[in-house]
Amino acid sequence: MSRFLSEEAARLAPYTPGEQPADRGYVKLNTNESPFPPSPKVLEALTSAETAALNLYPDPDCGPLVRALAERYGLAPENLLAANGSDEILAFAFRAFCGEGRGVAYADITYGFYKAQAALFGLKSTVVPLREDFTLCVEDYMNCSGTVVIANPNAPTGMAVPPSEIRRLLEADPERVVIVDEAYVDFGSESCVPLVGRYGNLLVVQTMSKSRSLAGGRVGYALGSPELIEGLKRVQYSWNPYNVNRLSMLAGTAAVKDEAYFRNCCDAIVQNRSWTAAKLEELGFAVLPSCTNFLLAKSGRLSGEALYRGLKEQGILVRWWADGGRILDCVRITIGSMEQMKALVDGIGRLLERT
Repeated sequence: MSRFLSEEAARLAPYTPGEQPADRGYVKLNTNESPFPPSPKVLEALTSAETAALNLYPDPDCGPLVRALAERYGLAPENLLAANGSDEILAFAFRAFCGEGRGVAYADITYGFYKAQAALFGLKSTVVPLREDFTLCVEDYMNCSGTVVIANPNAPTGMAVPPSEIRRLLEADPERVVIVDEAYVDFGSESCVPLVGRYGNLLVVQTMSKSRSLAGGRVGYALGSPELIEGLKRVQYSWNPYNVNRLSMLAGTAAVKDEAYFRNCCDAIVQNRSWTAAKLEELGFAVLPSCTNFLLAKSGRLSGEALYRGLKEQGILVRWWADGGRILDCVRITIGSMEQMKALVDGIGRLLERT
């Protein structure tokens, strides 16, 4: 550890991203990326003329992108904020709506960025255990006095909470901000965006990394009341006003407008997910029901580590957590193309034959 670190930085436990190895070609099923390229309209939007304009700063308000999103969701531009990926939105929200006397509550098994952000900002965290079957129960959050963050569907379990339950949480304390992280909502669960106009304490966070194939473009956005969006902008303009680059803004705007391509990609992922879950169950796996572009699965014959390492030796990457606790023997498998999923199933079959 560097001797130049402050005491505060030395105490951080940074988020660990999924592997991005460059030593060989992998069947990459570890970071929940889309197996499909961006919409053809995205490629059309990134013209040489637009690239030549990179000498100019981008619009700090992301006007064209925000207007396209507002039209798509039936909201006003004042209800939206775009950012450099949904992680930046979450960081803005943790800084804007948490602090001294107002902590943050999140699940014990969920997106690890919440814990990292709470540590970065020195926030008091309330960690709420999922139920024994890995379901998230909003009743367990009713007495949390600080901001509540719920990944819905949850990661890495893939399970979702219906908006009617989120509504109960919003109504229980109108002074408490509830952040619903909907990174995976497009793969089969119901969004809370229709509740934005009714509840001033709801902030919905979404991303274009998964269902719109723009993980490399880093485009995320928040949907909420003008009051909440103003709070996020206050942090943005204190942090990084020009936070979305010109090309990502163009790509995001074009992706939002190609609804047909978006739907086709999501439908293909859902079909591949069903096929993969059935094949894994035939191989003796316990597979959690998923509304996402991944599956959390556990073998009855191999540990999570053995699966991860055995598949990696075959050139197939899945996600495994050495500090996984209750999910130590599980692996998270991104749903890719059918070719990739068949390679995964074949690879697991070879591992099981060895045992």
